[in-house]
Amino acid sequence: MLMQTHEARLDGLRKELAKRGLDGFVIPISDEHMSEYVGSYAQRLKWLTGFGGSAGSAVVLKDKAAMFTDGRYTVQVRDQVDGKLYDYEDVPATSPAKWIAEHAAQGSRIGYDAWLHGIDWAETAGKQFAKKGIELVPVDGNPIDAIWGDRPQPSLNVATPHDEKLAGRSSAEKRAEVADWLKREGYDATVITALDSVAWLLNMRGTDVDNTPVALSYVLAHADGTAELFIAPEKVTPELAQHLGNAVTVRPRDQFLPALASFAGKTVAVDPQHAVAGIFHALETGGAKVVREGDPTVLPKAIKNAAEQRGQRDAQARDGAAVVRFLRWLEIEAPKGGIDELTAAAKLLAFRQAGGVLRDCSFDTISAAGPHAALPHYKVDEDSNIPIPPSSIYLVDSGGQYADGTTDITRTVWVGPGQPTAEMVERNTRVLKGHIQLAMQTFPQGTTGGALDALARMHLWAGGVDFNHGTGHGVGSYLSVHEGPQRIAKPNGPYPGSGTELRAGMILSNEPGYYKAGHYGIRIENLVLVVPAQIESEGDYLAFETLTFVPLDRKLVDKRMLSEAEIGWWNRYHAKVHEILAPQLEGEDLAWLTRECAPL
Repeated sequence: MLMQTHEARLDGLRKELAKRGLDGFVIPISDEHMSEYVGSYAQRLKWLTGFGGSAGSAVVLKDKAAMFTDGRYTVQVRDQVDGKLYDYEDVPATSPAKWIAEHAAQGSRIGYDAWLHGIDWAETAGKQFAKKGIELVPVDGNPIDAIWGDRPQPSLNVATPHDEKLAGRSSAEKRAEVADWLKREGYDATVITALDSVAWLLNMRGTDVDNTPVALSYVLAHADGTAELFIAPEKVTPELAQHLGNAVTVRPRDQFLPALASFAGKTVAVDPQHAVAGIFHALETGGAKVVREGDPTVLPKAIKNAAEQRGQRDAQARDGAAVVRFLRWLEIEAPKGGIDELTAAAKLLAFRQAGGVLRDCSFDTISAAGPHAALPHYKVDEDSNIPIPPSSIYLVDSGGQYADGTTDITRTVWVGPGQPTAEMVERNTRVLKGHIQLAMQTFPQGTTGGALDALARMHLWAGGVDFNHGTGHGVGSYLSVHEGPQRIAKPNGPYPGSGTELRAGMILSNEPGYYKAGHYGIRIENLVLVVPAQIESEGDYLAFETLTFVPLDRKLVDKRMLSEAEIGWWNRYHAKVHEILAPQLEGEDLAWLTRECAPL
């Protein structure tokens, strides 16, 4: 019997927990790879509660339950999750472990799925609970799976080789680099669990997760340069097998857990940031010596080689032309009324698809009208969809996955008729000034993203306002649109990676914003590449090369607030936009581009 309501699902979970002798259970948004975006089979939190955000968790006790989200989802969680069933809890003011310690009775047994939680969380929570006489218990099989009658199965779509010309390096070279690291450190093997790391290491892509071109799989990389790929046999074509070669042994995915038990007496490196607690438990139970080390593919994956940089520029140019066609269409149609958020998102996708080479979106398009634009991570669906009101601000944050690159761009535009308010123009201009400040900055080698974050906020701070998200995230090469380890964010904020040194070849977003709750939101986002700075300097200096080329809305800019240097940046940027996009456009699209790229 299918449980149709969230109340019935919550009741069903409590009955299942009682059968297992458990007094509570923790439900994260996660899969067995600790992915940011997870396949439909792993959307346990959404199925149980209705919450559709990309970050959050829930705790269910016998007589009480709570949802945990951060400031990005304060509004969304209240719209999607029934307050009669769940308390709303704000992170980082509290956490699931802290809340359980306060609300669970002494002697309680709290279950968790060790294949969905990191080892650091499991160990910290276990110690925290022990002080209160509460036991943290790894479950044998997820109890939600036992009651989710129509749960989708993991994808069996085939995995495919990624063209070495686009990758810039062979898989053999990458595996040799990992093997050299293992030998230097005295390790026998390392477990590669993050799906984008597996994809990068083997030059392999897939379609198992929406928006991210990865295949559900694990890799054991050995110090002799060989590797074992654990993947469903149905996903392996003769072409992929030939691509992987003799040095990569392909094994069924269900043999991964037994393989972890085969390292008795050997030293295995595992990344606690990317590997679930279950992997640590299995290795330790099997007699391996487990060393907690960072994934050795993360940094080389983040530093794009010449081929990847070239591919990214090509993808951005192609993507920019599609966005320009969309913005011209929007300028004509939206002021008439009758265009809603979903229609706009679908139209933008159609313009991207018209080029014939789009593989996927790089994330769910944020198509946000009016007050929805004030929600930085808004996701439009049939229930939330609203018309784009004439005489309002519209924000669209979107991206594409192409074989040669991953794009991510946000544009905020004024939908006529009439003119934006003075406040809207003033706020947008402050966001623009922060964007330009970061885009123009040079900095010494060794600088972290956290050290640069204030540049994007300084003009907003001067006006007594700020934004509650990071300024920039790393971006993959036909991989994850959110890629570590680098990030531009407040050093003391909730986002990991702000302390990572920025290195030439890394790609990041530059996306300051401003959000007036209940009214409107503004964000300007381009992608940038870290490159050697072309200045006279004492020592090695770096700079940002802008990669994204699409006009910015001049109706939302007060030129009087801009310095000569900022006006110079605007004009140089738009001249480059025209240079790159004009050859791809014609007729009215080209005329629109030329008008929008005129000097300020």
